[in-house]
Amino acid sequence: MASQLNAIVTHRIEVASGLIILRVAPDGWELPAWESGQFAVLGLPGSAPRTRLSDPDATAPDPDKLIRRAYSIASSPGETAYLEFYITLVQSGGLTPRLFALQPGDPVFLGKKISGMFTLNDVPAGNHLLLIATGTGLAPYMSMLRNDLGCRLDLHTVVLLGARHSWDLGYRGELIAMQRYCPTFHYVPVISRPSEELTTWSGQTGYVQDLWDRGLVEAAIGTKATPENTHVLLCGNPGMIEGMIGRLGQDGFTEGTKAEPGQIHAEKYW
Repeated sequence: MASQLNAIVTHRIEVASGLIILRVAPDGWELPAWESGQFAVLGLPGSAPRTRLSDPDATAPDPDKLIRRAYSIASSPGETAYLEFYITLVQSGGLTPRLFALQPGDPVFLGKKISGMFTLNDVPAGNHLLLIATGTGLAPYMSMLRNDLGCRLDLHTVVLLGARHSWDLGYRGELIAMQRYCPTFHYVPVISRPSEELTTWSGQTGYVQDLWDRGLVEAAIGTKATPENTHVLLCGNPGMIEGMIGRLGQDGFTEGTKAEPGQIHAEKYW
């Protein structure tokens, strides 16, 4: 079993209770080439300890069998020493409670194949980009922002991020810094439980789906977002994705398929 744990945790950053950033480096092998928006597989044996913040296993897992799950990569493909993952704790889950118990230096399984179609390959040049996420659905966008998008002075990139609380807004400092540096990059966070904030929240409240109808995207890019000038990426909980596909459809946006390209690209990983 120890021979299957082919990578090492190099960094563990606790964003908030139930939210961590893990950096994982291959141990004795090199990462393959990959693209922003793709995912990799992490794993630990059933014998690995669970974090104290989680529920007990409902059924005792095989201690010698790897529990594996796919996670979107947040780091840039240009960073070849490690992969970065943004992970939320599922208290009753099989793997995330074990990942949350990891510390720098601990071994972990990292799949050597990196996969996924949620990339910018189907987004034609010359379009504004609207990146909508809830929670850790932000991860693939961080990879894109760090590697592919940069500061496009002729086109706008808008990130709409929804969370329950302000402390659940991962990568907030980095996104604010991007916005200050680049006049065509816009970061709009929204929280759904402002009454539970420790200090007054002066930003947007409600759900990330609400932001479309408030004119915030139009204000950011300086014109109405249409299927002719904007592509939309969706990543996060199914309710948000289905709600946004329906709402965008009212304005003429269509979801892309293998047969028919559209202006909506969704990562339905739940």
